[in-house]
Amino acid sequence: MSLRLAVTAGEPAGIGPDLCVQIAQAKLSTDLVVITDPAVLADRADSLGLPLTLHTFGDAGAQSGNGHLTVFPVPVNAAVSPGVLNKENGAFVIETLRIAAEGCVDGRWDGIVTAPVHKGVINESGVLFSGHTEYFRDYCGVEEVVMMLATEDLRVALVTTHLPLKDVADACTGDRIQRVSRILNNDLQQFFGVPAPHILVAGLNPHAGEDGHLGREEIDTIIPALNALREEGLNLTGPLPADTLFTPKYLDNADAALAMYHDQGLPVLKFHGFGRAANITLGLPIVRTSVDHGTALDLAGTGKADSGSLHTAIQVATQMATNRRKEITQ
Repeated sequence: MSLRLAVTAGEPAGIGPDLCVQIAQAKLSTDLVVITDPAVLADRADSLGLPLTLHTFGDAGAQSGNGHLTVFPVPVNAAVSPGVLNKENGAFVIETLRIAAEGCVDGRWDGIVTAPVHKGVINESGVLFSGHTEYFRDYCGVEEVVMMLATEDLRVALVTTHLPLKDVADACTGDRIQRVSRILNNDLQQFFGVPAPHILVAGLNPHAGEDGHLGREEIDTIIPALNALREEGLNLTGPLPADTLFTPKYLDNADAALAMYHDQGLPVLKFHGFGRAANITLGLPIVRTSVDHGTALDLAGTGKADSGSLHTAIQVATQMATNRRKEITQ
């Protein structure tokens, strides 16, 4: 059986619909089901001047690729104008996420790929929403998930994500480092087919603390946590200074890097492959990937949006779902 991925088109006024229309122009090796309002896709295709034939999910002959898209219809609550946010459609966006998650859990599709949403307008609509990652964590009932971004040849996971820098040191506890490392190690095995992952771990301070002269977090917290994980069998190198870790000497022999905080790891990843990277949620019982960018309201409907990241997210989700299927059937 071929793989089937659900794609949520995201904020209808943003570039998510553009990207779905653009992706549909190519030959696709994975079945895609776009969860959105078909009228939004049709209108956006007209704006872009691209051919698009829409099919309803479940109909005979439904297909995606070569100018066709299969759609799971969800009506918007208010008219959509490219680039113009409308809080009336906040609940619509959440409904597309619910349908995607439900379908992945019940086996209708093998994974979820999400186009960007606008957190602010969703919250303005009266729906409390902190992000895709947290939504799918709560829907699946897991306690902790891990954010990892990946290009074709670089994977970077994070111990902490969206925290003020002043709060990072306190958040990088030994327990948290161990939990995140176990999830990263397990999912590299389960979803990426890496039998014995080698993970590089960054220190928190410049020069990884320089033997305590530039901070004691490495000595007091990180090193004991990594040593305990090594006793469990994890293959970890570190803590390494971040400016040393992200060099070919280390990266060429590793499967992933674990950074302590958002702006320690992601600037390197995005410089290396922005527009060709996927955002991956680890720790879920389902496959979920996303683009590495936002809604880009100023580009919606202009034909200037780049679908490279969505293409990468689909590729990565396909790889993850394939490996997961192999593990289940073995």
